[in-house]
Amino acid sequence: MLAAESPAPRGRAIVLFLLLLAFLALVVGRLFAFQIRDHQRLTRRATQQYERRLPVTAKRGTITDRHGRELAVSLEAHSLYAHPAAIRDPRAAAAALAPILGVPRGEILTRLTAGKPFVWLERKLPGRQAEVLAGLTLPGIGLVPESRRSYPRGQLAAHLVGFVGLDDTGLEGVEYQYDALLGGGSRFVTGRVDALGRVLFRDEGPRPPAPADLVLTVDEVIQYVAERELQRAVARAAAQAGSVLVLEPGTGEVLALANVPTFDLNAFAQAPATSRRNRALADSYEPGSVFKVVLAAAALEEGLVQPGEFFFGEHGVIEVAGVKIRDHERYGWLTFSQVMAQSSNVGAIKVGQRLGRSGYYNYLSGFGFGSRTGMDLPGETPGLLRRPREWSGVSIAALSIGQEVSVTSLQLGAALAAVANGGRLYRPHVLKAVRGGGGAPPREVPPQLIRRVISPETARRLTAILVEAVERGTGKAAAVPGYTVAGKTGTAQKLDQEAGLYSRDKVVASFAGFVPAESPRLAILVVLDEPRLDRWGGSAAGPAFREIAREVLHYLNVPPSPGRRAQVARRADAAAQGLN
Repeated sequence: MLAAESPAPRGRAIVLFLLLLAFLALVVGRLFAFQIRDHQRLTRRATQQYERRLPVTAKRGTITDRHGRELAVSLEAHSLYAHPAAIRDPRAAAAALAPILGVPRGEILTRLTAGKPFVWLERKLPGRQAEVLAGLTLPGIGLVPESRRSYPRGQLAAHLVGFVGLDDTGLEGVEYQYDALLGGGSRFVTGRVDALGRVLFRDEGPRPPAPADLVLTVDEVIQYVAERELQRAVARAAAQAGSVLVLEPGTGEVLALANVPTFDLNAFAQAPATSRRNRALADSYEPGSVFKVVLAAAALEEGLVQPGEFFFGEHGVIEVAGVKIRDHERYGWLTFSQVMAQSSNVGAIKVGQRLGRSGYYNYLSGFGFGSRTGMDLPGETPGLLRRPREWSGVSIAALSIGQEVSVTSLQLGAALAAVANGGRLYRPHVLKAVRGGGGAPPREVPPQLIRRVISPETARRLTAILVEAVERGTGKAAAVPGYTVAGKTGTAQKLDQEAGLYSRDKVVASFAGFVPAESPRLAILVVLDEPRLDRWGGSAAGPAFREIAREVLHYLNVPPSPGRRAQVARRADAAAQGLN
């Protein structure tokens, strides 16, 4: 009889079979997880090891002045890009790149060993640097084409043009205001590392719409003259700062806008915030006697005063609501025209009292004070004009001489232009035309009339008074040989915030005028903040107005005023004799 077969071998076979089956099930499960359940996640993870989708700056539109002179352009540039996983020797790569980039080797090495799949090493390199880098052929290092914003005129019209950031997004000025038109949007490129460690790029997705080119109202030549004369005026008077605004009276077009201190648009990051501030829009101040132009406009329009009407100057002091207000001279009897020409505070206060609270307020707000002009530049402040119910017993007197009200140079310039053009208040603007952009046809920007503030007859009578202020009053230094100038001086004490009193030393000196008075082509405002050597608007700001007007009128080929040609001829003869 044969012995029964032992169950041990069969049991071991079953166990082995079950273990093998379990192992196969585990393998199948893992394959299912890799190939099906986690396929997308793992694919993305693997792709990130050798591929990266990056936004790069598209070419931005060009900004030009009114005659097509370039103020902002986009140039070709390249950005240096690294795929650290494909770099065989980070130390050698850092050593090769450091002298070309002008960056410490350790800083580059830190970026290459930070554990990131892709890193920027340097953005928007100049052409020469990019050429040298392209010749290195370092594994894992690549260049991607971008555009770089450049400002050919440096600091010219800096506060008006503005600038962009590293990603070509507008940060200030026209660049910010019209970023959507200029930008054209971002484009994307995909960087992929090939078998040799080279980073290759391809465009991805739809290309952004074509950017628009912008034509500004500013004239490069007028802007240059305004900046030059403002710099000279600030230096001559030892002022803290200053602004100049030049407007075309009949349209509100800004021909020039200048501020001191200023900065170079190509190095804006190195400029302090005070230099980048657009003072003509952002800074408000009490205007002083230049504000009497608005007072005169209101009184003449309401028929409350006549140019030849006499006012007693009270020998230089008047008391209102228990407050004594003084003149700079001890005047006796003056006609209203002389009140304006000599800038008499006493005479102006008496005129303001005739207007009354509501009457005067309606004209102040009508001229745009206390609200933004709506100019197409960022950063404009509304100034401050309190409502009549908030006025004190001395408020009408203070407002009549340009106190208890805060204005910007832009508001004051727009009001002056309204007098110059016959009584129409236009919105100041800097955009003249839009060219191209997404296939759109060229578009001109028309003038924007806000409202009529005074009648043409009132504007004519006020102009005659302002001519007298230049020819026989405080504005003599602003007279332009051969042309009739209408204007008004202003010297405003600044409020000492700590003492709560008007400072004896700190003032705002200004001159506002238009020329030729009979057919104005230019409305010009010059403002100097805290001049230390010459504190009077007429002598500190007037000469800057004169030189800007003289040179720009010649540039525009504006003929001399009727009856002034003989004066020009006599001056020319005298100059010629002086050379002999």
